[in-house]
Amino acid sequence: MAFAAVSTPFSLSSVSPTRRRSFRNVSAPRVISASLSPDVSPLLRAAHHTVDSYVKSGMVIGLGSGEASDMAIRYLGQQLRSGSLQSVVGVPMSARSASEAAKYGIPLEYFRDDFQIDFAFHDADAVEESTLIAVIGRRRSSQEADYILKQKSIVKAADEAVFLIKEEQYKASLEGSIPVLVQSLNWLAIAEEIDDLYLGDAEVWRRASVGDAGPLGGDFPIVTSDGHNILDVIFTTPIPSLANVAESLETIDGVVDHGLVIKTRCSVVIAGETEVRTVTLQTSTVEGDV
Repeated sequence: MAFAAVSTPFSLSSVSPTRRRSFRNVSAPRVISASLSPDVSPLLRAAHHTVDSYVKSGMVIGLGSGEASDMAIRYLGQQLRSGSLQSVVGVPMSARSASEAAKYGIPLEYFRDDFQIDFAFHDADAVEESTLIAVIGRRRSSQEADYILKQKSIVKAADEAVFLIKEEQYKASLEGSIPVLVQSLNWLAIAEEIDDLYLGDAEVWRRASVGDAGPLGGDFPIVTSDGHNILDVIFTTPIPSLANVAESLETIDGVVDHGLVIKTRCSVVIAGETEVRTVTLQTSTVEGDV
């Protein structure tokens, strides 16, 4: 089976998805900057800025996963121990974030569908400039891959969310992979349909649990605890619209979910070399989270 072929340029304008959301009337994101001390790593300052700016005593906080989220969890634990914050409860998005939180003394509750979460932070792999749509789940770790659905659910459930990224991860036109969770029994047919959708502009690989096993995922593909395979849709040309990609993927039978997160109340904290920038989505009409 071949998952890469050369054809006409990528265009989602001809796709007619069954589920539509409106992204019209989205104004330019608002940007706030803060200077950095040269002695502090950008990600560490971004993590501290996130906790100081968004976390209040008595909140229930979604605790993300990743390098910056680890730093934010440690700092949150320090603030609780010092008494600067009180009665904060964490909801971990992964075993990694649960371990960090327990290590630094943050009380934990585990996520339920009816859980009320005040605020959540999480490392994103990339964020689209104009919409602040985030890509998560690119990290090729079998442990982290099992938590894509939980991470997305907690971010969606939060009243407000922040994605933590480095400067180079914040772009107008993104490339790279988008993880897609699919039913494992008919994964090959689903992969071929996705490949046809983005013919010539993306390759589709089943994620392996060990090493780089090629497009089919080798003998040991990742199977999540819910029985799903993960397909990495690897775009080789700039993606015109992450919103259109999300909508088109949702029209395919057997696609369970994907690593694109559309959050109406969100900000991005960007760790630059000389400053931390906070970009907040200002919307007048945005329907639904993805």
